[in-house]
Amino acid sequence: MAPSSLSLGSKAADFELEGTDGRNYRLADVRGPNGTLVMFICNHCPYVKAVLDDIIRDVSELKALGIGAIAIMPNDTDAYREDSFEKMRELAKAKKLPFPYVIDRTQNVTRAYGAVCTPDFFGFNADLKLQYRGRIHAMRNLQRVPGSGRELFDAMKGIARTGQGPTEQHSSMGCSVKWRSEA
Repeated sequence: MAPSSLSLGSKAADFELEGTDGRNYRLADVRGPNGTLVMFICNHCPYVKAVLDDIIRDVSELKALGIGAIAIMPNDTDAYREDSFEKMRELAKAKKLPFPYVIDRTQNVTRAYGAVCTPDFFGFNADLKLQYRGRIHAMRNLQRVPGSGRELFDAMKGIARTGQGPTEQHSSMGCSVKWRSEA
């Protein structure tokens, strides 16, 4: 069952999910004083692989602006072994991820947010109201379009300053969430 998408202005859903570092994380644990970025990523998706270094850079720079961040892995790990919790741990360690990388084993959080692909980005203001639902930047053939802006970074920077997201937003592009089959 695919989720319905959160609309701008919607409140962030709380969660408690297991992180690759052995801790459980709730929304309050990652909430930044000026905003929060909730990302849905995975290990196997070529779109995530293509932008992961950009995500790491953006999250590191946004932290200085009071933006907290977390990455949630939404996929069915039985069907996609590369997204297993052990492989998530390996990726987090190898890339020195500057944000918690957590697993949504039940896929309930993924449904609550309305995530449909990896990567999928949800930018919330200080009041945890959704202000950005878009892409990291323009891509073509898994490459950043030359001269394209840092859409996610600029949106979150604006949210940190004003509490408002940009009026123009482009949907994220990636691999569909791999839903568990309903038994």
